[in-house]
Amino acid sequence: QVQLVESGGGLVQTGGSLRLSCAASGSIFSINAMGWYRRAPGKQRELVAKFTSGGGTNYADFVKGRFTISRDNAKNTVYLQMNSLKPEDTAVYYCHADIDSDLGVGINYWGKGTLVTVSS
Repeated sequence: QVQLVESGGGLVQTGGSLRLSCAASGSIFSINAMGWYRRAPGKQRELVAKFTSGGGTNYADFVKGRFTISRDNAKNTVYLQMNSLKPEDTAVYYCHADIDSDLGVGINYWGKGTLVTVSS
């Protein structure tokens, strides 16, 4: 089994910064895609940023210019640097990964989430 463990959430004021980390561990052959989603109170889960299977990045429009996704392939870890945080960024942030086993089949994994709260 593969586990995704997020960290770095917390309480910050408007305009502040946080860096989220997600470490994948377990039986991993390769990571096809990995990134971050979030779910705010009363809203559906939405993409924040991710590395695609093609090697590029996708960002939600509402975070462009403020958030940056990065990764450390040696550690199977992805990061989300969040700057200029706004109250509307308050949400549970979930790590997601599409990971190949040695069978060559991609499987979706989700972390348990880390809470980000931005106060006015």
